[in-house]
Amino acid sequence: MQMITIQVDAEVAQAYQESDPIKQKKIQMLVNTWLKQTMQQRSLDEIIAEMQTQASQKGLTQDSLDNILQDE
Repeated sequence: MQMITIQVDAEVAQAYQESDPIKQKKIQMLVNTWLKQTMQQRSLDEIIAEMQTQASQKGLTQDSLDNILQDE
């Protein structure tokens, strides 16, 4: 993998930086998947549906996603 830099809100950056490495890895995987899908120029609905399918196949439920994205 290669590293890129993107701008985010200050609160997003702080929450990410303060999260544990496992949570950071999960977020990286979500962002990576989202960016791949977006670059394929498909509709947002198609991208979301595919990401939901992939996430559930990997055991990521809506509850666990909410916990990842929730401020601690």
